[in-house]
Amino acid sequence: MEWLDEEAGAVVRPYAMTRGRTTPSSAALDLLAMVAATGAPAPAQAELGVQHRRLLEHISRSRTRPIVEIASELALPVGVIRVLLGDLLDYGLILVRPPASAVATPTERLLREVINGLRAL
Repeated sequence: MEWLDEEAGAVVRPYAMTRGRTTPSSAALDLLAMVAATGAPAPAQAELGVQHRRLLEHISRSRTRPIVEIASELALPVGVIRVLLGDLLDYGLILVRPPASAVATPTERLLREVINGLRAL
């Protein structure tokens, strides 16, 4: 079933894709959390809809990336993606890593030194 019509846009409301759920099953699904597929087969009891399968296929074909980027690539609301990813996480089909901490990100001073060094070249 096609969820989008090129002219009309979304044919199905986002809440229908998540069966009315608005909150993901895991707090680990921060917007910047990194997501990757485990490659494990779906368990027999897994209730995966069309959007779950589309999302899992997309994640499987690509490198580890943040949730917000996945939502953008699939043109779906971030809230919908987080709920669907929570389901995939519950079934052990994806891995979720927290975003890089603020300590690991470069400081403004370091970035300015890099810019100045590049300008000096």
